[in-house]
Amino acid sequence: MIKAVIFDFNGVIINDEPIHQQLIEEILLEENLVLKRGEYQKRCLGRSDRACLRDLLASRGRVAGEEYLTKLQQKKAQSYVKQIETLEKLPLYPGLNDLIFKLRSSNLKLAIVSGAIRQEIDLVLERAELAKYFQIIVTADDITTSKPKPNGYLLAVKRLSQEHPELNLQASECLAVEDTLCGIQAAKAAGMKVVGVANTYPFHMLQRQANWTVDYLNELELERIEKLYSSKATESTTEE
Repeated sequence: MIKAVIFDFNGVIINDEPIHQQLIEEILLEENLVLKRGEYQKRCLGRSDRACLRDLLASRGRVAGEEYLTKLQQKKAQSYVKQIETLEKLPLYPGLNDLIFKLRSSNLKLAIVSGAIRQEIDLVLERAELAKYFQIIVTADDITTSKPKPNGYLLAVKRLSQEHPELNLQASECLAVEDTLCGIQAAKAAGMKVVGVANTYPFHMLQRQANWTVDYLNELELERIEKLYSSKATESTTEE
């Protein structure tokens, strides 16, 4: 059965990819570099800023040390905070609040696994009054790898287990909600099933990799997914 639902952040909770792309472009300009057409989508979507910046610089023959990458990452984060604070209304995805209510009504634990840094996530969750719903948040501050590596999801399961030892939580009992191919690969590599939300990639591209695909968050049929989990669990018990 499903015991926890783990959300990606950018592209699932908040529609802020245009902001991130603009800020990455600005950082490259300060480095006397130009972001090529389609390059952000190829190197950055679904990945941490650190991994994105490292790849962009490396593709231009520049090897950036960890300290310098941290400096660039922090500079971008400060610019992101300024941009978000100027917005009168946050660009949250429609159906998010309804979905959270539905999940909590089913007594499911909620978490976030993101390549963003904690400062950015906390700002948005506090402004949106959503912070109280996500006890566990794994960010780029917590791990050194980036999606499609599964480390973030595995750490979320570990922390949820520590917070709720009574659940005896396994990765296979978690459902991930992702909008990118990298994110889907990361969750699957951690042993989870995934709902792909077509906010960033076309529906048909996500459908090839995700277990379920929806156009909008409010289309996620929790009851149907829970039944499929239950049937799989029954099959496993029967086989044993």
